[in-house]
Amino acid sequence: MRTSNPVLSAATMDSFRGEFFPASQSMTIQGTATKSLILLGLCIGTGSFTFGMTHSGNPATAMPWMFGGLFASLILGLATSFKPNWAPITAPLYAMGEGLMLGAISGMYERMYNGIIPQAALATIGTMAAMLFAYKSGVIRATNGFVMGVAAATGGIALMYFIAMICGMFGVQLPFLHQPSLLGIGISVVIVIVAALNLIIDFNSIQQAAEHGAPKYFEWYSAFALMVTLVWLYMELIRLLAMIAQYTSSNRD
Repeated sequence: MRTSNPVLSAATMDSFRGEFFPASQSMTIQGTATKSLILLGLCIGTGSFTFGMTHSGNPATAMPWMFGGLFASLILGLATSFKPNWAPITAPLYAMGEGLMLGAISGMYERMYNGIIPQAALATIGTMAAMLFAYKSGVIRATNGFVMGVAAATGGIALMYFIAMICGMFGVQLPFLHQPSLLGIGISVVIVIVAALNLIIDFNSIQQAAEHGAPKYFEWYSAFALMVTLVWLYMELIRLLAMIAQYTSSNRD
């Protein structure tokens, strides 16, 4: 099964096929859901620490924690991707690192746009619930065409962000990515939709792994993969809400 999430790649899925694991050592969807909640709890726990720093009035104190969390989550994320069997250890550490980074960023946005973080958090939870319902009810099916389309869109977004990063190193900003215009908001909405559709593919990959008798550690690995998508969706929702707030404010003035 192809997937646009590089964590749940076909190569990773194929790595355990052909092996037999007893029921007590096999992955289950319920186990994956439990592990996902654990990772989410760890992320929120460390995130509340740096969020309090940045939101209470002294953001500078959170910077070392934010960058430490960024580099730790990057290294741990790569390690987990290449070594799925490490996931029971690296995935929780990754979640805590992501929490440190996300908490600091969230606190900064909340200082600039009061109420934006609760909105983004609720929108993330609501989107995940809606996508799960759409998948379970069959409203959206992870067909090969759907997966290829979402993968192409995700790759295009990644390329766009890469180009924006390179341009930013030379002091050039892509206006449609940063300016609070109707075009910028429209592009941000499209990116949010693509991120949400990746959840469908993640749900399907998790189900496929469980049906093929993946080993128990794959619960942690799948929970980690799901969190990667949720973090992306959450950040894109924050950016979209911030752009809408800026656009509304500028037009009101």
